[in-house]
Amino acid sequence: MASYLIRRLLLVIPTFVGITLLVFTITRFVPGGPVDKIISESQQLSFGKGSETGQSSGQTDRNASPLSPEQIEELKVFYGFDKPVLVSYVHWFLKVLKFDLGTSTRYYDPVWQIIKDKLPVSVYYGLVTTILTYLICVPLGVLKAIKHKTVIDNTSSVMVLIGYALPGFIMAIILFVWPAARWDWFPLGGFVSDDFRELPLLEQVWDIVHHSILPIIAYMLGSLATMTFLMKNTLMDNLASDYIRTAIAKGLSFNQAVFRHAFRNSIIPLATHFGNNIGLFLAGSFLIEKVFNIDGLGLLGFESLVERDYPIVLGVLVISSILGLLGNIISDLCVALVDPRVKFD
Repeated sequence: MASYLIRRLLLVIPTFVGITLLVFTITRFVPGGPVDKIISESQQLSFGKGSETGQSSGQTDRNASPLSPEQIEELKVFYGFDKPVLVSYVHWFLKVLKFDLGTSTRYYDPVWQIIKDKLPVSVYYGLVTTILTYLICVPLGVLKAIKHKTVIDNTSSVMVLIGYALPGFIMAIILFVWPAARWDWFPLGGFVSDDFRELPLLEQVWDIVHHSILPIIAYMLGSLATMTFLMKNTLMDNLASDYIRTAIAKGLSFNQAVFRHAFRNSIIPLATHFGNNIGLFLAGSFLIEKVFNIDGLGLLGFESLVERDYPIVLGVLVISSILGLLGNIISDLCVALVDPRVKFD
């Protein structure tokens, strides 16, 4: 297993380089970067001053750059746009190896510090959502397989499929409007209350839980149906296998055959998704975070992309890509734990 892990970890390096190089190159050629944004803001400011002083449209040209070519060149040097793409990427990558993700062009703060401030919120929602998803989907899938075509199976299928048909952000809006806004059962948003630091420890814990219930429901909605039906269908396939009939014929009860033999083989497909789900949930959904005003990585990455804050975009990409690549390795290890047939030789 040690040699396998070493090979997989070594493969992470070229994959990570390929992902970051592709996105880095795209950011260099997409219009509207920080230099273009400064020029546009300068044009608007110049046009506004011209309107206040009563200058005619001929005297104030909105398309003319108020910055001299020397000033534009200084901006390109400042933001690193004066070098070829490959050279700039190598400089950026060497900084990443030193845990330096650069400086935000929007907040003018170190990118790593900005991400580090928002990472605990994303880690909290990601881990809680992942754990609750498995705790709900696995027992529900087993119950649906055992009670196939009964009232329990049909009723739960309808509820799960309705949830699957609704996008997570639509459910977030519904939960925000009724339980939060109209009925006032839950807070309207945020991670904690304004007076969080003044509360006792137990009330602080309840405050976090109270703020988390609605967002977590919206986060779990999409994966509930997939994981539940995957568990149910896999277990039903195993229950129809010859080895289960043989086990029952030798004297095992149905429940013993299910939980001693069929269950372990049925969770193998779920184990393959475990590591990938961690990276996906940590990245978050910017739409759900926007609805509930959650200051996480998903919303940070989206707003940075809109504002062309490429250092933060690349910083979020570094975190999410590393989590995704390591998640694949974790999935393989989970499969090896539940499937004795898998050997890392």
